[in-house]
Amino acid sequence: MEGLAGRVMLLSGTRRALLAFLAGLVGVLALPPFGFFAALFVSFTLLVWLIDGASAAPEAGFLRRLAPAFRIGWFFGFGYFVGGLWWLGNALLVEADAFAWALPLAVFGLPAFLAFYYGIAAALARLLWSDGMGRIAALAFAFGIGEWLRGTLFTGFPWNAVGYGAMPVPLLMQSAGVVGIAGMNALAVFVFAAPALIGTRRGRGLGLSLAALLFAAQLGYGYHALNVVPAPENETTVIRLVQPVIDQAMKLDDSARAEIFERHLAFSAARPAEDGRRPDIVVWPETSIPFILTDNPDALVRIAAVLEDDQVLIAGAVRTEGAGSGKAPRYYNSIYAVDGRGQIIGAADKVHLVPFGEYMPFAEVFEGLGVDAVAMPGGFSAAREPQLLNALGKGLYPLICYEAIFPSEITGAADAAAALLNVTNDAWFGRTPGPYQHFHQARLRAVERGLPLIRAANNGISAVVDAKGRVVAGLAHDVPGFVDATLPGRYAAAGRAKQQNWSFLIVLGVLFATAGISRIGFRNRTN
Repeated sequence: MEGLAGRVMLLSGTRRALLAFLAGLVGVLALPPFGFFAALFVSFTLLVWLIDGASAAPEAGFLRRLAPAFRIGWFFGFGYFVGGLWWLGNALLVEADAFAWALPLAVFGLPAFLAFYYGIAAALARLLWSDGMGRIAALAFAFGIGEWLRGTLFTGFPWNAVGYGAMPVPLLMQSAGVVGIAGMNALAVFVFAAPALIGTRRGRGLGLSLAALLFAAQLGYGYHALNVVPAPENETTVIRLVQPVIDQAMKLDDSARAEIFERHLAFSAARPAEDGRRPDIVVWPETSIPFILTDNPDALVRIAAVLEDDQVLIAGAVRTEGAGSGKAPRYYNSIYAVDGRGQIIGAADKVHLVPFGEYMPFAEVFEGLGVDAVAMPGGFSAAREPQLLNALGKGLYPLICYEAIFPSEITGAADAAAALLNVTNDAWFGRTPGPYQHFHQARLRAVERGLPLIRAANNGISAVVDAKGRVVAGLAHDVPGFVDATLPGRYAAAGRAKQQNWSFLIVLGVLFATAGISRIGFRNRTN
């Protein structure tokens, strides 16, 4: 291993950049639908060795000394994000005549931008670099900071954070309930980078032992949480998830609106499976109602005809506000609750909109260029804050589409919720890894908050997930139909998010102290 580490360290120029790119690309195998988490051991071991060799001339200025490490981190991130996010380009091909020109920006431009966070992480790690276990701690600390920045700055885009690769199955997910995805990002990098110590003499035994201990603790805590901690009693509420699998091109076809609406109604009216109980709540996906519901009273009559008086429909729809007031109407990506008499009894609007998809940043500039939002011409308006949606006395915390990838979107209001409610339309991404990655991240929100998850997706993956991340019932990707399941119970305790934030800070503090002490010792030995 020392020989291999030496050869990697001595690479230069194009070969060095290419290996960094390939190291990031290999890490994508840890993400859904593959879930081969061992791939990240290869990725981060190579990254450590590459940063080992990322040195500049002693007389170089501060930024020039960090530039080699930044370049390595950037190429690593570029490989990781191109391999993990290429499928975003599929959304632009739905209306190719209008948006195909932007395909290179989605497939390569966004990854190039996101790679800056990993470049910054590598440069930050280099500031604390040493010759032993401390450099592993430095890299973990820096990636913890880098991933936090990626999820926060410029509205944030924490899709495929490194920690998700360490949690492919419920047994490995439970630690997220303690340290959150932010803490898992840092701890995962420490463990995944540890094999680089095999090519190092100083600190090898301690570093590998600590990494093994962390992994064993993750397994042990996962087993304890799944098999020892008593499960809460299930609710009595039966949920029906409707997954119509409607092609996105069809959803954009005005002439298909009636057919789309009737398809949803047909699945909602279907009899339960043998020995099954009639559902109490029926859930449709994001924007499943293909028109402005309040402008179509006949649609409410059709819904009432399908539902019993004591049933409730929850459906994604576009909501309008201010129409007919002389001002331009505002549109919201929303969820409606409709009772069995066809009355709208509640609504919740999306808070965190998708840049360029649901609204245009710097709208005046882009309007002048003739560029509009992909999913909604003119763009949606954002709600000020999330609010619980009540259905049959159950408070459901709404997460519309990609809001489910943001832990920070789940506010203290969730403490009073019976479940998280995620409605989405991943048909934009076709048969790609995108829907699988989205579902995986939504599952982790259930584990973090100790709440079951109700998830309805147009083309999948739709599922009822318990508070430990286990799928109770669901429909696979691109499988049309419906599924009924009893709502699982909740584990949530008030203040869980604050506890995870403190845990993240403690993890960062320990890693920083370890890296700093090692760095001081390294400088003393080399001076």
